[in-house]
Amino acid sequence: MARALTASGDRSLPHLPGKPLICRAVTNGEELRGPPRQLKLAWNANSVCTAGAPIAKERGIFAKHNLDVDFVNFGGSTEQLLEAIATGKADAGIGMALRWLKPLEQGFDVRITAGVHGGCIRLLGSKAANIDSLESLRGKAIAISDQASPAKNFFLIVLAKKGIDPVKEVEWRQYPANLLALAIDKGEVQALAEIDPLPYLWLKGGKLNEIATNLSGEFADRICCVLSIRGSLIRDELPVATALTRSVLEAGDRVFRDPADAAAVLSGYGGKGSVEEIAAMLRNHTHDNHPVGDALKKQILLYTDELKAVNVIKKSTDSAKFAERIYFDVLG
Repeated sequence: MARALTASGDRSLPHLPGKPLICRAVTNGEELRGPPRQLKLAWNANSVCTAGAPIAKERGIFAKHNLDVDFVNFGGSTEQLLEAIATGKADAGIGMALRWLKPLEQGFDVRITAGVHGGCIRLLGSKAANIDSLESLRGKAIAISDQASPAKNFFLIVLAKKGIDPVKEVEWRQYPANLLALAIDKGEVQALAEIDPLPYLWLKGGKLNEIATNLSGEFADRICCVLSIRGSLIRDELPVATALTRSVLEAGDRVFRDPADAAAVLSGYGGKGSVEEIAAMLRNHTHDNHPVGDALKKQILLYTDELKAVNVIKKSTDSAKFAERIYFDVLG
């Protein structure tokens, strides 16, 4: 079975020729048969990061893999979401790795099965305050939507790597997500860190500089979003977990090939911005980059080491063992 991303960098997901569309979900030669398997997938309908989910539903990819997937639009805490997946209230979820790794450290029965894409986290600085680089943030305040946000966690890492103490030399102030840019306008902060679509739309206003994204520099090939599936589903119905994972990855390839169509679909689910703006955001992201296997475990290990360095994850956590524990290769 071809992987979504191999060590050689092959990002294609070839179809399996000669099979009826409804029987292409395969793991180790075993087809997913019978009536379509009903599943519940947790996601955030307002997030452009999860564009692959509605594409898989509306363009027949879930059906091709013999799945009938309903969405659960989840707005609670990450811990509540992971608990919902672990206890079967949802079967799987798509979310941000840098939000999920810390709660997964607590031992939820949830396993990551694939990276979904990279991009979508942005750090914007006030032009009026001359914030145009990481160095210009020393002694300044950054607006965030919550103290455990993936945007904060990512830029804690970036600042630390730049030699800036992300706790002592920068202040992090929390506001409702839709008010982050207003906090800059009022002079209460000089920068903001948030996930698309809002920062992309604010950037178009002309008052802000884009200082960095989660594709900047050494992070160009990193993913930000992951697919996670409840452990009991993987143990009891591995072909179903495989079918779901392949569906999401194939949908990501379709988003990459036709972002305009993906934007139109996501807009119908409440995506923020015009169809053209959503399509532009999707082109900014790397929906063709969805690692599995050793490539994904390496990324989890790197993020874990980096989060340990900024005191988000416990220093005593063994990064390699942690990556092995929370990842499961359903495509092998």
